[in-house]
Amino acid sequence: MFNRRTLKLAASVITSAILLSGCGLFGKDKAVKEIDPPQDVSYLEDGKSLQQSTGKQGDRTGEVKEEQKATETVKRELYLIDKNGFVVPQTLELPKTDAVAKQALEYLVEGGPVSELLPNGFRAVLPADTRVLGVKLEKDGTIIADFSPEFANYKPEDEKKILQAITWTLTQFDNVKKVKIRINGYDQTVMPVNKTPIQDGVSREDGINMDTSGVVDITNTHPVTVYFLAQQGEHTYYVPVTRRVSNKEKDDIVAVVNELIKGPSYGDGLVSDFQPDVQLVGKPKYEDGKVTLNFNDAIYGSNKKNVISDHVLNSLVLSLTEQKGVESVAITVNGKANLVKEDGKALSEPVTRPENVNTGSF
Repeated sequence: MFNRRTLKLAASVITSAILLSGCGLFGKDKAVKEIDPPQDVSYLEDGKSLQQSTGKQGDRTGEVKEEQKATETVKRELYLIDKNGFVVPQTLELPKTDAVAKQALEYLVEGGPVSELLPNGFRAVLPADTRVLGVKLEKDGTIIADFSPEFANYKPEDEKKILQAITWTLTQFDNVKKVKIRINGYDQTVMPVNKTPIQDGVSREDGINMDTSGVVDITNTHPVTVYFLAQQGEHTYYVPVTRRVSNKEKDDIVAVVNELIKGPSYGDGLVSDFQPDVQLVGKPKYEDGKVTLNFNDAIYGSNKKNVISDHVLNSLVLSLTEQKGVESVAITVNGKANLVKEDGKALSEPVTRPENVNTGSF
């Protein structure tokens, strides 16, 4: 089971009155999740524009409309690199535009418009001076991103991070399933520096922030993506990590929960709120997009009785909604649904994935 359809890390986009909250990590504004990029890639000489102003000379109507449009913003998930080297979603306010895919890529460029928006400890992923020459969305959900030759001016160790950031940024839009890359109009079968394969396109199923520690035989495993925590100053944010789990584990929901309980790898800078003695009591139940998990008392951790940590809840929901067909998560403890969130509100309904992840600015 893989690929959410949203973040998302990715589970379909879901509108719900109950959204995750806490620590400024999630936003409640509904993000635009559909994309209609130009169907033909355009190549222009420097200094030329894709669109010419329709306003007549001396007529301020067109100018005023453009000024008003420029002041409107919309939330977008941009995948940036944090201080630990992880590719992490950050939800930022970008100017509203019709060319949403092209804009998202332009905001991944070092020294570009994202510079004034970067949270502390984060950096852009694409090499400086990289230009987005165009995007093209195929009927099968493949989007082709075309970059200028400067795209190849990156360090070898950043190659997979760049590919993951592009893929996960573009697949936040519902009708984008996988990504192909061109450089100056030419299709690329591999990345230009370390030759990472990209021939048939890259999707979220290819993973992000791969963690293969402890895996001896990778051929008998399959990937699942889970969300751990990282800290920047006083602020906490969620980091997606793809683990390889044994093919002997037939239930990926159980596999995800077990990986969350296992926690992050030692020394990678990530943390978890899960206690090591947390266990599932019985098999998870799945029905019409809802997963119901039944835990033992250890799910409460060090909190007061019946209170579940926001970070535990958020990690569960983000991780499980990366699985295909999972839209919401309900939690019980020893068969009883009497949990309370940290804000004192009863956790009486299933929780859906938030529209925006890591919305706090720092």
